[in-house]
Amino acid sequence: MKEKNFYLTRLGLKKIKNEYEELKQIKLAKTKGEAPAILHSEEVNPEFIALQEDLGLLDIKLSELENIIKNARLIKMPAKNERTAVGIGATVLVDINGKNQELTLVGTLEADPDRGWISNESPVGKVMLGKTTGDSVSPEGNGKTVYKIKKVFYNLS
Repeated sequence: MKEKNFYLTRLGLKKIKNEYEELKQIKLAKTKGEAPAILHSEEVNPEFIALQEDLGLLDIKLSELENIIKNARLIKMPAKNERTAVGIGATVLVDINGKNQELTLVGTLEADPDRGWISNESPVGKVMLGKTTGDSVSPEGNGKTVYKIKKVFYNLS
């Protein structure tokens, strides 16, 4: 099975790595202390069950974060001759049915439509990839919503 790549800005990757390290510390703190006894009377101790559930959830999240870090691809500035086309990391000024809006294409983990950050895997992101100034795209394919690309630029820090 092919691993999925996760496109991230430097800041996005840093946040993921920080979350991973914090969760490792939490897991260490939970396992370092005195674990509740398994048996309490003739029943399983509820504190022990809660600890096991917490550790299980931490392990799942740590595994997810490890996979993201392992398959992370930093969003980089493209070569100068490729900066006219929309790619991951591009900010695109578009006219959407008469209204101007700036959209920045990022990976799925950093997408935030309220900020104008859209995923490269979203319907809009997919149809914009590779397009240049002057092109028009319609994510639905029916022409109801038309995105006319007015400007493409890269401003990665």
